[in-house]
Amino acid sequence: MAQPRSTTRNAGASSGSGYSERSQMGLGQRFALVVGIVFLLVGAAGFIPGVTSSFDDLMFAGHDSHAELLGVFQVSVLHNVVHLLFGIAGIVAARSLRGSRSYLLGGGVIYLVLALYGFVIDHASDANFVPINRADDCSTSRSERA
Repeated sequence: MAQPRSTTRNAGASSGSGYSERSQMGLGQRFALVVGIVFLLVGAAGFIPGVTSSFDDLMFAGHDSHAELLGVFQVSVLHNVVHLLFGIAGIVAARSLRGSRSYLLGGGVIYLVLALYGFVIDHASDANFVPINRADDCSTSRSERA
């Protein structure tokens, strides 16, 4: 005997936030959300004295900024803002499968280019406007592989 079909619609497909229920988020969407949150936290941490050493030396941009996130990654205001914007973009992109895919692929290409750029430039030159040090080069190349 056949069971009657339920007449209820997918009750919880959307909570109004733009995100589908967690169980309905695809792996790519979850990954984009996690990457976005991590970049948002890293960008915010770059503005916190104590988490960022030599905070008084934080410059807007350029290799003259001697502030270092966790005492390792050279940062500037521009560098932190870029991380914040990339994080926000990831959180927004995670709302759809297409958006998350574009975010992850596009971000991977961007970070690959930045890693290559960081390995090629003289870190003491004006070409190092972000700023980037060797620790950034290594973490950037790891980010694009993920």
